[in-house]
Amino acid sequence: MDNKRPALATIRERLLAGTLTAQQVTALAADPRVGAQKLYQRYQRHQQKIGRVHSAYEQRLHFEHQLWPKYSAIAGIDEVGRGPLAGPVVTAAVVLPHDAALWEVNDSKQLSAKKRLALFSQIMNVAVDVALGIATPAEIDTDNIYHATEIAMGRAVHALWQQPDFLLVDAMTVPVALPQQKLIKGDARSISIGAASIVAKVARDRLMETYDRVYPGYGFAHNAGYGTAEHLAGLQRLGATPIHRRSFSPVQLALKNHH
Repeated sequence: MDNKRPALATIRERLLAGTLTAQQVTALAADPRVGAQKLYQRYQRHQQKIGRVHSAYEQRLHFEHQLWPKYSAIAGIDEVGRGPLAGPVVTAAVVLPHDAALWEVNDSKQLSAKKRLALFSQIMNVAVDVALGIATPAEIDTDNIYHATEIAMGRAVHALWQQPDFLLVDAMTVPVALPQQKLIKGDARSISIGAASIVAKVARDRLMETYDRVYPGYGFAHNAGYGTAEHLAGLQRLGATPIHRRSFSPVQLALKNHH
């Protein structure tokens, strides 16, 4: 073996650590050893993956890039919890800096729980401002879920320390006097809305884990209040709790059965 060439183990360590210099990459490409060529192919695949991630990130910044010259502080707005039978609907408003570099932020539903938690920490570390807004089960029963979600979104915006210049909203209109754009599937199309979807999801999941300890037997820590078999069985066995949405038909049925 050519003693001038670094050991393959050393190259592998640098590759995994992301510390290969341009000169070392050039040397690796020219290294005839089979192991070296495999490492070079691995490096190329990794670079292609990074390229795809960065390209997708730039696409999800499309709306922000269009708006930032005129509106410096853009809040992304999203909700979590319109479908469950129990618990509040939770909304989040997130204002990101223009250089956030949150490469993997996306629609929270497309992310694993572990990835969501990691991104939640990143968002909270870099965000200019973050606020939550909720609508209670009682408000959902009174106002209907759609209107209650709008109210909760308005609360999230009002709770920001500094009012934003513009809102990017996932598929809804926020009842506040601010310019805004409604985006269908916005949580996958805008970094700001995607960040809001992650914050709202993590916040609501933690809340439902707390409710699971207060009201055991429904599986709230696992199902977040959605109508799973475990939850429906709990409703039939135990009846409705104070956090159940009485306007939702499975809850109405459980209430009738427990009279």
